[in-house]
Amino acid sequence: MSSVSTVLPQGAGYGVGIGLFFSVFMLGLTALQTRYTAFRPSNSEEFSSASRSVKPGLIASGIVSAWTWAATLLQSSAVAYEYGISGPWWYGAGATVQVLLFAQLAAKMKLNAPNAHTFLEIIGARWGTVAHKVFLFFGLATNIIVSSMLILGGSATVTDLTGMNTIAACFLIPLGVAIYVVAGGMRATLLCDYTHTTVLFAIILTFVFTVYTTSPKIGSISKMHELLASASEARPVSGNANGSYLTMRSKNGLIFGVINVIGNFATVFNDQAYWQRAIASRPASCVKAYLLGGLAWFAIPFTFATTLGLAAVALQGDPDMPVLSASDVSAGLPAPAAAAALLGKSGAAAMLVLLFLAVTSATSAELIAVSSILTYDVYKKYINPHATEAQVSQVSHWMVAFYALVMGIAGLIFFYIGVSMGWLYTFMGVILGSAVVPVAMCITWRKANKWGSIAGAISGFWAGIIAWLVTTSSLNDGLINVTTCGGYYEMLAGNLASIGVGAIISVVWSLIYPENFDFDITRAINAPPTHRSRVPAKEGSDDAPNEKSEYVDDKAPAASPIDIQSVSDGQAGGDTVAGVTDDSELDPEGLQVAFRFAAWSSIILLLVMIIIIPLPLFFAQTIFGVRGLEAWVIIGIIWTFCSALAVVLYPLYESRETLLMVTKGMVKVGVS
Repeated sequence: MSSVSTVLPQGAGYGVGIGLFFSVFMLGLTALQTRYTAFRPSNSEEFSSASRSVKPGLIASGIVSAWTWAATLLQSSAVAYEYGISGPWWYGAGATVQVLLFAQLAAKMKLNAPNAHTFLEIIGARWGTVAHKVFLFFGLATNIIVSSMLILGGSATVTDLTGMNTIAACFLIPLGVAIYVVAGGMRATLLCDYTHTTVLFAIILTFVFTVYTTSPKIGSISKMHELLASASEARPVSGNANGSYLTMRSKNGLIFGVINVIGNFATVFNDQAYWQRAIASRPASCVKAYLLGGLAWFAIPFTFATTLGLAAVALQGDPDMPVLSASDVSAGLPAPAAAAALLGKSGAAAMLVLLFLAVTSATSAELIAVSSILTYDVYKKYINPHATEAQVSQVSHWMVAFYALVMGIAGLIFFYIGVSMGWLYTFMGVILGSAVVPVAMCITWRKANKWGSIAGAISGFWAGIIAWLVTTSSLNDGLINVTTCGGYYEMLAGNLASIGVGAIISVVWSLIYPENFDFDITRAINAPPTHRSRVPAKEGSDDAPNEKSEYVDDKAPAASPIDIQSVSDGQAGGDTVAGVTDDSELDPEGLQVAFRFAAWSSIILLLVMIIIIPLPLFFAQTIFGVRGLEAWVIIGIIWTFCSALAVVLYPLYESRETLLMVTKGMVKVGVS
């Protein structure tokens, strides 16, 4: 793509890569927060969990931002470029349902472990050291793979648009983010998320109206239909109905959808970044935040890919549109190519800013997530169990900087061995999928068996690897390399084996040898003495206290398996402890109602998005006419506007009192 690589000067790439201006901006917001509000990032609870006080609108905005990876923009457009209109749907729906279903886990976490810092703390308290170490591997592996995809996608696009050195891009992208995360912690990450999400929607809507209303190259939905129909005749898509880009009947699109669903279960349920937002939210509103965030996020890949991904197809043959190789598509470059072809330098610059926002917001989420794991699940659990508040806070800050360096190294390793963002995206479920069901069971089901869950996670991991490699060998005459391993059938086999074996073993074992776990043990995690009273659960529920558990972990401390988090001086006032969920907010009946609402609503939305809408269109082999494409595109635009209202304007409304307080403080200082 040499023609695209010189659209912007190299200095633009280094400016975006470093992102120092944005870092300074975020440091300024953190300074205002510290001066005019009661929150101080020097406290470890505020740094890692934003004192568990964040309102649902900002959490929803954070979820949208954290789930908007480089792949959200680049890979969604790549599958639109390859398979037509089915690609954006399967990408969006296949990665939305996990966030919606995660609302159930968020509700259960608030009920069963309201003061935990990480999901691994809960696993350690319930199942002991062996299980903790096993799932620590899956947690960190998830973070490394997600981080590598961010770096690979970001560096590939920045290098292609500006000619920036790839090695420099791999390290400078996380460096700029680490600056403000170290200074502000979780709340700075959420403020960063909100800022990114606001600009993200503005740029996406700019591309939408450019492609479908003002561009001389396309300019209308009917023209887009005409160009896609011509492209279908000139270059029919293998496996699509009549080779058309305008149909949901896409065999490879459906296969991608299955892989997408499985892989993204792993990168939501195993990723501390999503648990971190559940931890930071208030108990009464966590379900609302996840349902709102999941539905709002769907609009980003669906509308963006339906715009630029299809535009890349429609513009094939245009003198401003470069010819894309298979490696370009795997690297996620159709969207940047289309943006540059449509708007020249301004399009390339907008795409560069958009990518910067997506990569840095998700990077900040990964940095604070891994910092929490390394601090509470490695340092405090195994190295210094009696660490003081000051030591914990110091380690939390250092771990952010450490992981920023690890991100750069990991991205560089994958780059040099020839692994692209698209390859890694379809591969992630192979090695991570086996832990999904055991992790969910640990948080929600008192009968979940410790050894069955451990065996399921480990067996599923190896089953996924074996199925992946055996399928690769059988379909490619024994040839196994990066290229042959990356086929959809090979990845599909590994994904299905991993999550399937892990789920079957852990569930069946738990049904045959059920435990009878007392969730009061996990409710006491990190709770100071005044918060260690039993939280009653509804009688007959899976959370009801029980007199005994059927397992004994020889490595667990006998006297007190619960670690009581120390609280720094000056952070406690009366009966309220900073960073600890107040008992008045832990209404068991209310949280059970929230869980049931999350369960019903998420399952209904799952059926609608994965079965009721796409499958009838798939089996009917419908090819969209002009009116059908108009409805498809307009629904996406309306959804995008509704999403922007939910995660851009609503957080401002719910935080109006705090914003007014900060503004008054600044005015008072200015006057004095």
